[in-house]
Amino acid sequence: MKNFTLSKNTFGQLCLQAESGQFYEQVLPVKAFPISLPEQCIAIVDRDGHELVWLDDLNQISADNQRMIKEELAHREFMPVLKKITVVSSFATPSTWDVETSRGTTQFILKGEEDIRRISKDTYLISDNHGVQYLIENIQLLDKYSRRLLDRFL
Repeated sequence: MKNFTLSKNTFGQLCLQAESGQFYEQVLPVKAFPISLPEQCIAIVDRDGHELVWLDDLNQISADNQRMIKEELAHREFMPVLKKITVVSSFATPSTWDVETSRGTTQFILKGEEDIRRISKDTYLISDNHGVQYLIENIQLLDKYSRRLLDRFL
């Protein structure tokens, strides 16, 4: 089902109307591969988690539906992009990190080296002690000091 229309109900929840006329309230877009393929492999599921639509690529659908899916995902996703590591309290874990992210400056505790995961050659994901995940999109774009601090944990 590629022909569908997305809308918002009076409560601001995403709704889907299928080409057949079937109407679903409280639908959610879900990314299968949120880091490696952020605009591909997206399912739209009903409130019980049943898949209604599978999209290989967002470009398959209308611009209005794309916009609504992107807005909904932006409201639900929270993965700050780590831009700079300013201070690390210790090279032994647990350690406190002061960082600059796409959402501003913050401080978090790294419980162990296993909380730094390599996603691809230059992409890393760091999980703090509260489960918040920080994305390093490209380690090569970090400043030299940040890369040196990070290298101590890799």
